[in-house]
Amino acid sequence: MEMDVRYFSVWDYVVFSVMLCVSAGIGLYYACTGGKQSTQKEFLMADKSMSTLPVVMSLLASFVSAITVLGSPAEVYRNGTMFWFFAVSGSLSMVLVARLFVPTFYNLGLTSTYEYLEIRFSKPVRLLCTVLFVINMLVYMGLVLYTPSLALNAVTGLTLWGAVLGMGFVCTFYTALGGMKAVMWTDTFQVFVMVAGFLAVIIQGTIEAGGPARVWELNRQGQRLEFFNFDPDPRVRHTTWNILVGGTFFRCAMYAVNQAQVQRYLSCPSIKKAQQALYWNILGLIMFIFFAVLSGMVMYARYFNCDPKTMGYIQNSDQMMPYFVMDILSQFPGMPGLFTSCVFSAALSTMSSGLNALAAVALEDFVKPCFPNLSDERYTWISKVLAMAFGLLTILMAFIASYLGPVFSAVISLFGMIGGPILGIFVLGMMFPCANKWGGLVGLVCSLVLTLWIGMGAIVWPRARTMPPVSTEGCSANVTANFTTSSTMSTMSMAQYSISSTPAGPTDNGYPPEAALYELSYVYLGAVATLSCVIVGLLVSFVTGSQDPKKVDPRLIVPFYDSMFCCLPNSWLEWLRCGVRHGEEDKEAVDIPMTTATSNPTFSLGEDTKEQGSSWKEENGGSNLSNGHHIVVDEEGTSL
Repeated sequence: MEMDVRYFSVWDYVVFSVMLCVSAGIGLYYACTGGKQSTQKEFLMADKSMSTLPVVMSLLASFVSAITVLGSPAEVYRNGTMFWFFAVSGSLSMVLVARLFVPTFYNLGLTSTYEYLEIRFSKPVRLLCTVLFVINMLVYMGLVLYTPSLALNAVTGLTLWGAVLGMGFVCTFYTALGGMKAVMWTDTFQVFVMVAGFLAVIIQGTIEAGGPARVWELNRQGQRLEFFNFDPDPRVRHTTWNILVGGTFFRCAMYAVNQAQVQRYLSCPSIKKAQQALYWNILGLIMFIFFAVLSGMVMYARYFNCDPKTMGYIQNSDQMMPYFVMDILSQFPGMPGLFTSCVFSAALSTMSSGLNALAAVALEDFVKPCFPNLSDERYTWISKVLAMAFGLLTILMAFIASYLGPVFSAVISLFGMIGGPILGIFVLGMMFPCANKWGGLVGLVCSLVLTLWIGMGAIVWPRARTMPPVSTEGCSANVTANFTTSSTMSTMSMAQYSISSTPAGPTDNGYPPEAALYELSYVYLGAVATLSCVIVGLLVSFVTGSQDPKKVDPRLIVPFYDSMFCCLPNSWLEWLRCGVRHGEEDKEAVDIPMTTATSNPTFSLGEDTKEQGSSWKEENGGSNLSNGHHIVVDEEGTSL
């Protein structure tokens, strides 16, 4: 049976166009006001003057990608409401990031997150992580741009490449002209659009299903209601344990060390403001997960006895949400356009944050080491050119995505396999002062190889798993299916959770001996990556001669023992600090030479980092990280 295509009306295109015009207008406004984006600090860091509201909204917008809007409700429709527990793990990760990572990055005053890795370990570690980040973001942004366009084209008739090009050029335009300020304020606008889109779907879907009680009862009968699952089996897709552990590690990888996120909260005027932004972000995170779960439940109440995918009305689960929207909202002029604006607002927020982060990383990690003596104005222009170039590359990546075919889901899963090792190398450097540069490099590489092996192995050797039943009893054909497959969009919707899908596959005959490892729930992948990096890094460090903790600048190490065990005697805390000199610095200023973590404690930073010292010095009120720098106290008493 052919899929039912319902085309956009004029009002839908009007609503969608207004959203694009407002986003472009915000970028143009910040390009022509204030400092007109004439300095690096303003273009990349918003002059460190952003209030809490836009930072909260921007952090939240980056959580809600277009794949999330389309895929998370489909995930709930297919697999049930256990998805809600990601709100708990996400909240825990926000607290950990605010308490442990924000003070470290803020006090160092870095523009690129990966500068820390050269200071703490070595330049090869920094460059490897930078290259991984750049490739990762370009691939992911291309897919985020292409995937919703393809899904909406199939269901609504929205022009595929018109949507891709329009979105790509508008996002590149306002990001390159308006800088970080434009990115954050457009994110703020786009969050409200996303909320409106979700509410329209939930409210109308609930009304047509017969009310909240009817929605709940149908989901209960369909085995969709599951709020706690204490099964310790690590192979189960979603349990309380794997979401609590694995979800926390994933969110930490996203918010603690990802350049796109770190750059946002570093734009706040103080550590306290940055931490407040993350705490407020918890409420928004819970809200959007709540929206996704409700949308999935309402969608199941609509199609509990006539599954669109089984009947061939749609081809993939990524088309489920757009099909549902056109089914219940097409009679209201402009409402499908509002939901489309919701989807593309999520795509814009993801893409704009990525472009700004890529420009910052490329400038700090590639341009400045090669051209260290350019003026601030020249560096700013280069940043804008880089943002435009990455925007064009993202559009190109979207074009390439259209030819990926069966490799599509594997490429999306690849995005999640890289975040864990990068989190692992930061955890190793910040929490284990004895780790040296060899431990950091070997730990990172081994962790990356392990996660790629497990993740890709689960795709090459898929395993069958049980899913709640779907039915077609209410359709024209009387067929009931009890599926043991996961859809393509299950992989796509959970890309940010490091998913590796497990569609129905062949029997155990012919599976390699290590195939049992591929049954591990995708949620654990980030935790496995982080822990393997730390364990291997520590072992290699001890074998090659561990770093003397007393020679490591205390600003590079997170004093988490002081926060976790603040009631212990000071003598115990000194032992737990492993010799790191936390608390010995003068509160007003300190001048401590920074050294990399090598077996030779007197090894100083390389010339490339010293040359960057002038830019660090300018951005940090006279500080110079390559030759020792000062910590000063802001008006709120927070060390900077």
